[in-house]
Amino acid sequence: MNDVKSSAVPATFCPAENRIYVLVAAILASSMGFIDGSVLSIATPAIRADLGASLADAQWISNAYMLFLASLLLIGGAAGDRFGLRNVFAIGIVLFVVASLVCAVAPDPTFLIIARAVQGLGAALMVPGSLAIIAKAYPREERGKAIGLWSAFSSLTTILGPVIGGFVLTTMGDWSWRLVFAINLPLGGIALALLFLKVPADQPEAGRRLDLVGGALITVALLLIALGLTGTGGNAPVISHVLVYCGIGLAALVAFLWWEARSKTPMLPLYHFKNVAFSGAQGLTFALYFALSAVTFFLPMTLIGGWGVTAAEVSIAFLPFGIALTVLSPYAGRLSDKVGPGPMITLGAVIVAIAFALLGLLAPLQNVWLGVLPLTILMGLGMSAVVSPLSTAVMTSVEDRDTGLASGVNNAVARVAGLLAVALMGGVAAFVFERSLGGFAELSLFFGMQPDAPLAADAEIARQAANNAAFAAISYSNAGLALLSAVIAWFTQENKLRKR
Repeated sequence: MNDVKSSAVPATFCPAENRIYVLVAAILASSMGFIDGSVLSIATPAIRADLGASLADAQWISNAYMLFLASLLLIGGAAGDRFGLRNVFAIGIVLFVVASLVCAVAPDPTFLIIARAVQGLGAALMVPGSLAIIAKAYPREERGKAIGLWSAFSSLTTILGPVIGGFVLTTMGDWSWRLVFAINLPLGGIALALLFLKVPADQPEAGRRLDLVGGALITVALLLIALGLTGTGGNAPVISHVLVYCGIGLAALVAFLWWEARSKTPMLPLYHFKNVAFSGAQGLTFALYFALSAVTFFLPMTLIGGWGVTAAEVSIAFLPFGIALTVLSPYAGRLSDKVGPGPMITLGAVIVAIAFALLGLLAPLQNVWLGVLPLTILMGLGMSAVVSPLSTAVMTSVEDRDTGLASGVNNAVARVAGLLAVALMGGVAAFVFERSLGGFAELSLFFGMQPDAPLAADAEIARQAANNAAFAAISYSNAGLALLSAVIAWFTQENKLRKR
């Protein structure tokens, strides 16, 4: 999906000889986010082991970041227009780098969670600016090449990041998860130096207003819902806990929608949702990216903490997913132009659903190379058929002047889906794991985490079976969500096959 927040100013603000510095700065800043996002799921078992973090702690290490990024992403894009893209982009990088360094030295899970929240705030300012500053610095006739270079380096980072991270974690031990965050210091430092030494400040739009009330309401709503869905201490959430927090969170969500419907400068213009294609694109995005986020977050935890697989092996098993997505997405985009986004997204989502269902079915085999690797290839094939057509569907569902907003909304929806997926599915995993332990439930065992000391043979068999049962529950339920996204795509998106 596209993070670009298009500028209303057609002229470039950057001299031709300095544009390359804008491009390098954008690539470096984006690389920080991509590395953290792609490596974190593989590093989570090491973080849990090194800091003694529970399953709920692990969920919040992910969700604290996603919460602020998802809820403030649209405001971050608008802030770039209001105060100048270079300035806001730079502030985002500073916040992200400082928070990353705090993450790298975090002494306990709580410290790390707070630092991740600040990192998410920085990302909300940085992510929309990475492509927007390229679009504003380069003239239209050169923009495609520049964005193509950005995309190529971003793909390379996404592919190689987990592989390098996996081998570092395997060879250097659990403590080395800290290097995943520490690497952001040189990357961010170089990006900031290029921005301030080589790139002039762009003109802000003084009349632009930010929807701070809307941003506060949606942040509170998502925070409370995530709190309700996330258990404590690695156990499944208590029903009363779920009802209270989710109830107040839903009330805050209603208040957010009420405010957006009446605000003169809403961060989320609700009138776009009257368009079936636009609403359908957001609905299928939520369902599919919820499913994808849940499976890709808990699968490495299952392999490393449940099966005892090394982080390096997991990174290799995930490698084909990134390669397929990078290599095949352009072809899917061209085919989408011929048949419409609807059939392509439907096909891709069905393939993803099959991959998820088979992951659950084959989990008891505990075989990375025969039971996981082929299915990550299948996942990559499915998602490669979705990503580019989905971007097309989102962009063509609105007027040209609103494509930046539509892209931002779709990106925010995908991130909200990821936030809620990790929160909800963690409770599901903990519940199934506890129930599946049977007579060994009194032992201090947690889903996706190796025991502190070797267990007796029968207890170890029960632990592994419980891990597999918990992950299978995640896989099957999210296979159903992927199928739902396929149905939504078929009935709401353009389908040129019907017209033949």
